[in-house]
Amino acid sequence: MSFHLSLRSTLGAGLMAACLALAGCSAMVAQNPSSALKPVNAVPDPAQSRLMLKGADVTAYFTQGRYVQGSPEFTSRYEGVDFRFASAQSKQLFDKSPQTYLPQYGGYCANGIMFGIPWGGDADTWRIVKGKLYIYGGQSSQEAFELSLDANIAMADRYWEQEVKGSNSFVQRLKRLTFKVPHYQTGEQQAQAVAQAKARAKP
Repeated sequence: MSFHLSLRSTLGAGLMAACLALAGCSAMVAQNPSSALKPVNAVPDPAQSRLMLKGADVTAYFTQGRYVQGSPEFTSRYEGVDFRFASAQSKQLFDKSPQTYLPQYGGYCANGIMFGIPWGGDADTWRIVKGKLYIYGGQSSQEAFELSLDANIAMADRYWEQEVKGSNSFVQRLKRLTFKVPHYQTGEQQAQAVAQAKARAKP
């Protein structure tokens, strides 16, 4: 018992040291605004220090049904995070009702949030479910998450609300990569599950 406690204490100290070493990192600053949106899938940019989804127009998923890159010409700041849009009309839509267009889980990969890990999230890999925008870290992550879509959304919602929301993205990521959730699966395990599901679906 004492060995396990000592190990956890040592690992915990290591996590804190790693996070402190990263404290001045621009990526950490970008992902962790002092607002209700913390943490977010944002990057530092020459024009904006905290650019959401690398400048993707979050309204276009809803209005055009596709990924569209925004322009620095049309930018809004909401809760300390900068959003870009492809047109003045798109910017107006967002400014009128930001919560309508915000991606779930701060724009991080929904599949990662299901494991309590805020990372990944490619603006061009996405799905709208019941009026909510979900971003994925690539096709393989999307396919794995959508094997049991409703159940996995419920699980990701729970981890987001109880553990990830309001946390420091780097601290949370390191924690859950070290102390994995009971249902954690590697990318390889998820790929196998997807392949098996596809095989069963063949006529």
